[in-house]
Amino acid sequence: MSAKKIPAIGTLRDKVQLEAKNMADDGAGGHVVSYSPIATVWANVSPSNGREVREADANNIATSHIVLLRFRNDLSVGDRLIYRSRILEVLSVNDFNGHKAYLKCLCSEIVVVG
Repeated sequence: MSAKKIPAIGTLRDKVQLEAKNMADDGAGGHVVSYSPIATVWANVSPSNGREVREADANNIATSHIVLLRFRNDLSVGDRLIYRSRILEVLSVNDFNGHKAYLKCLCSEIVVVG
């Protein structure tokens, strides 16, 4: 049994849209990724750290976020959250305290800056 304190429901003040990742065959041996809405829920979104990444001659900023929301079964790694028009990719989904009351998601935001 976990000793983590259950957060007060009033701390879930950020509105986020949950989107499920869908992969379809493109007919040429590859696949096409799309996302479909699951639900809009209240959460607590807090940035945890950030770093600059250089990929393919572009500077990107990767920011990690911790998102706490009410427990649900339909959110998985690879899905994404839309928060204030920012896209957060879900990297991990964990039962916050082992009682299926809250989920703790570690997310990453990639923003191309030039």
